[in-house]
Amino acid sequence: MAAVDRRQMVMDAAAKSFSLFGYKATTMDQVAKIANVGKGTIYTFFTTKEELFDEILKAVIQDMKRVVELNIREDVSFFDNLYRGLDALLEFRGEHELLVKLSQEVREFGTPQAQEAMQRIENVVLDYVEKQIVRAEEQGEIVDIDPKIVSFVLLKLYIALSLEWNKQHEALSKEEIKKYVGIFMAEGLAKKR
Repeated sequence: MAAVDRRQMVMDAAAKSFSLFGYKATTMDQVAKIANVGKGTIYTFFTTKEELFDEILKAVIQDMKRVVELNIREDVSFFDNLYRGLDALLEFRGEHELLVKLSQEVREFGTPQAQEAMQRIENVVLDYVEKQIVRAEEQGEIVDIDPKIVSFVLLKLYIALSLEWNKQHEALSKEEIKKYVGIFMAEGLAKKR
């Protein structure tokens, strides 16, 4: 078996282990058992569990970026692209077994590596939103504003309406979420005079 195949087998096994057990509970022994290789084979490619985890997280981030690229269109407005991209990213995050497990691990145990991983994922989303804001400013769709602040507020608002609201209330539809993001961010709350 080629070295590349073994490396990929180790990566696949590690991704499975991290998805099932989380960062904290995954061991190199488990990964070796799932990959059906000796533990020494893992160390041929990765010196530590952290290095292996980092490589898997990089692959997840690349997948996220591809999901966004598939949903962005140059011929639509800033807000349309924003909604399309955020919907795709949040759906990806909510369905990806590793990200679901890491979110759970952060809530239950506060594992620093899981927290750092989820922060890296959030940074990818913030980077996407920030780029959309800069593009919208350049095209005159929105006022000149600090893209870092706006991307942060937009993401937190979107997460609050799509995930947090559901914990105590009936879930909002995607159209309702878009409506409220539009009211708060595009139109503002002040009455027009």
